[in-house]
Amino acid sequence: MKLMRHGAKGAEKPALVDANGQVRDLSGVLPDLTAGTLSPAALQRLREIDPITLPLVAQPGRLAPPWQGMGKFVCVGLNYADHAAESGLPVPAEPVLFMKSTGALMGCNDAVVLPQGSQKSDWEVELGVVIGSQARYVSEADALKHVAGYCVVNDLSEREYQLERGGTWDKGKGCDTFGPVGPWLVTADEVPDPQALAMWLELNGKRFQNGSTSTMVFGVATLVSYISRFMTLYPGDLISTGTPPGVGMGQKPPIFLKPGDEMRLGIQGLGEQRQRVHAWDPALIDG
Repeated sequence: MKLMRHGAKGAEKPALVDANGQVRDLSGVLPDLTAGTLSPAALQRLREIDPITLPLVAQPGRLAPPWQGMGKFVCVGLNYADHAAESGLPVPAEPVLFMKSTGALMGCNDAVVLPQGSQKSDWEVELGVVIGSQARYVSEADALKHVAGYCVVNDLSEREYQLERGGTWDKGKGCDTFGPVGPWLVTADEVPDPQALAMWLELNGKRFQNGSTSTMVFGVATLVSYISRFMTLYPGDLISTGTPPGVGMGQKPPIFLKPGDEMRLGIQGLGEQRQRVHAWDPALIDG
């Protein structure tokens, strides 16, 4: 299934995308798509619904994050060897983990707002892994059983804050609007191999990232198992699994985002995002 939410902030409605690409209203079935909706049993109940019996949504409007109630936004750094190389950093022996604030979470086409004084904001197309059942010290063999589905993530990063301001990476990763997610949550049964997905990103019509999840250093099963050793993963938690090469920091000379830029990005079978970059404006964040 392709699950989604649409509507203005605070008034989102649940929906699914049928086999013909048409949006079907789920609000008569459940009030919202939440962390609780992502359990295996709850997803099975949704699968048993014939989409043709659901009302069509002619114009979905704003595309919201595909589920509500994310507890953790966990990210993995340097998980593609060629991206580590362009960053001038060694390939890690173990996964590098950091967190994005849940305040970074936004709809896939919402405005990206640069922090005050930002000079080095950057892009990163990434595969998102959405947890559907509690995972604590799970084995790699069982790890994918805890995955509800997958989505596209743009792990936006302010490189000065991340790398030049001391401390952890979180300062450059958790800025407001720096975590677009969606357009859909595609359930795991529709993604038989999460390590075989093409991914790409364009800035102002020029392609900068063109990669595949097949080149991850640590695959999805490894990451879910590894992270579950350090923190319990709960339904609704999101793991963003790293980016292939082609980020702005790696260009010669580097290219960073500026107001008026437009990003377009996607992952095979998981849909596309499009964001326009804006100068600091809190009304765009809160509106």
